[in-house]
Amino acid sequence: MVKEKASPVLESGIPLKYSPGKAFPLGASKVEDGINFALFSQHASSVILCLSVPKRQNVGEYGGMVEVALDPHKNKTGDIWHVCVEGLPGSGVLYGYRVDGPQQWEQGYRYDSSIILLDPYAKLVAGRKYFGDVTDKTSKFLGTYDFSSLPFDWGPDYKPPNTPETDLVIYEMNVHSFTADESSGLEPGIRGSYLGVIDKIPHLLELGINAVELLPVFEFDELEFQRYPNPRDHLINTWGYSTMNFFAPMSRYASSGGGPAVAAQEFKQMVKALHNAGIEVILDVVYNHTNEADDDHPYTTSFRGIDNKVYYMMDLKNNAELLNFSGCGNTLNCNHPVVMELILDSLRHWVEEYHVDGFRFDLASVLCRGNDGTPLNAPPLVKAIAKDYVLSRCKIIAEPWDCGGLYLVGRFPNWDRWAEWNGKYRDDVRRFIKGDPGMKGTFATRVSGSSDLYQVNKRRPYHSINFVIAHDGFTLCDLVSYNFKHNDANGEGGKDGTNDNLSWNCGFEGETDDVNVLSLRSRQMKNFHVVLMISQGTPMMLMGDEYGHTRHGNNNSYGHDTAMNHFQWGQLVARKDDHFRFFSEMIKFRRKHSILRHNRFLTKNDVTWHEHYWDNPESKFLAFTLHDEKLGGDIYLAVNAHDYFVKVAIPSPPQKQQWHRVWCDEDGDNDGDGTSGGSGEGDVCSGGGDVVLTQIGNPPMISLLKVYLSVGPVTISLRILQLSLRQSHETT
Repeated sequence: MVKEKASPVLESGIPLKYSPGKAFPLGASKVEDGINFALFSQHASSVILCLSVPKRQNVGEYGGMVEVALDPHKNKTGDIWHVCVEGLPGSGVLYGYRVDGPQQWEQGYRYDSSIILLDPYAKLVAGRKYFGDVTDKTSKFLGTYDFSSLPFDWGPDYKPPNTPETDLVIYEMNVHSFTADESSGLEPGIRGSYLGVIDKIPHLLELGINAVELLPVFEFDELEFQRYPNPRDHLINTWGYSTMNFFAPMSRYASSGGGPAVAAQEFKQMVKALHNAGIEVILDVVYNHTNEADDDHPYTTSFRGIDNKVYYMMDLKNNAELLNFSGCGNTLNCNHPVVMELILDSLRHWVEEYHVDGFRFDLASVLCRGNDGTPLNAPPLVKAIAKDYVLSRCKIIAEPWDCGGLYLVGRFPNWDRWAEWNGKYRDDVRRFIKGDPGMKGTFATRVSGSSDLYQVNKRRPYHSINFVIAHDGFTLCDLVSYNFKHNDANGEGGKDGTNDNLSWNCGFEGETDDVNVLSLRSRQMKNFHVVLMISQGTPMMLMGDEYGHTRHGNNNSYGHDTAMNHFQWGQLVARKDDHFRFFSEMIKFRRKHSILRHNRFLTKNDVTWHEHYWDNPESKFLAFTLHDEKLGGDIYLAVNAHDYFVKVAIPSPPQKQQWHRVWCDEDGDNDGDGTSGGSGEGDVCSGGGDVVLTQIGNPPMISLLKVYLSVGPVTISLRILQLSLRQSHETT
């Protein structure tokens, strides 16, 4: 250890000794001689390490900052600044950097040595203690570490589920909003935390899903909108799409304000508990931009002040203006070698340290752009993620568009590994179910796996992530309750959120007590869910849709830490025996029948389309049978989006087989009328339909679906029949 003549002394009385240290690994790491700090900055002219140590261990009270200037001749290797410090505790230390460099704005530099910056490679981040604490709006965010705690005990029998992609049913959810509401029944310190998710695992199992896709859990500042007066300064960033650091779990999701080290431990507890329940964990990750905003209202916390020219895309021909393909003011320079390695290191960290099972990449088309924003045919980062040895077992999912118009649905560079959020599935299913003409053929393509998009090279149907609803946009309840967005509460004058929702309010805009409208909406929600669960591909549903959550028409509710986003457990209880039961049974029905989740695209032997009017744009009726030659369990589905009845002939079953109902909602016709024998005719009604599942067993019961008056111009009804060789049956 090379000792300086005048070693700084912390207020805690600990003398510091420091030596040049080493360039790798980046971030803070424990070495034999102390704690090594390493920071990349290609263009910096000076770097100062800032340290603060607790006055007493395990107490959140810190002494003043000690600053250690790094000598570019001794403490720099290539573009990496580094120093080793002896005498620091193994945990609880806060650290950051002051960085200075060229001041030529027009060349892309944004240095400001007055700001203490967060280490991009900090594995833990300390800031305010409690989520949404408006008494602590100006909290500083600094790196920290924990080398004192014992390694997390994953247990001798622990193993991740390793669920095949064909079998996934994804539940998109927000960790905080899942249990933040008082109706969760949890203690105040547990609400909105990782531990809160653990408490509600029985609900997830009862619902039947086997994967959760968590809205961003990387450290972010939920009070970023309240830094200065503006029309949005009443909002709290609840969704979290504003990453501050790519390695640290959100510290304010720890229970009882426990802080960053506790957050890391509890995140692992959550993953372990979910895995033990057979539920995989997929993270929604935001590598397209950061929290640092734009040049008009910069929020300099890290990358901008360390090396803006490296980390962000900019237009050097236009005063180095930040390019904005993210819609959030800046765009991460993802395919720069240094930034690409940062992203890969981050992904590996979440797999190796936290055992997550996969990632959904927000606005992933940004990952396909070069340094100047030009689209790349073979983006290095996308290929590296697909080929990386650590990430080889992970599910990797692209949101294949960005805010710059690069729409890559079905064309995302994939190396036969990347799945995609299928935005065309969402739009086409919505159009057909609300009765748009000319959609039948496209609807058939979507429910059969979107072969027009994904039957290329070695891609499979499961590479299509099918969804009707996601976090952004209407909830399922709002999709059938509103024709227009109602976003006034966001403070953006109604300019935010999409205007093209492809929704239908069933005859009345918004909340109503009209029982006919409410009944129709209920059936429409079930219809959407049935279509999602019988479609080839990977289904994804949104948290709260299992009980009919409403945001009252707000289709961009990112900034509301209220009941607008919070899961309402009381409403779940009230709708448990009808709406929830239906959703749960449909999920379990899908998981039970492999015929609904092929790992290859359908052939003529797999499906029979009972259709003679493909070329008629006015035809809105579709029926087909999925064949299961091995098990003899065919499934028949009929869909009618007309506003009138369609008389259909149920196809004859094979010899010694019969159609039988195994599920019907409470509005369905349970008396078994309509047919006698193994085939027959029945009306597929208009005005909202019921779902009927049947299989072999008792005398055939192909029911006439009840007639409901249509409140609006058009709606849909569904019938599902199942064929089976079983000699007995149970009504689920």
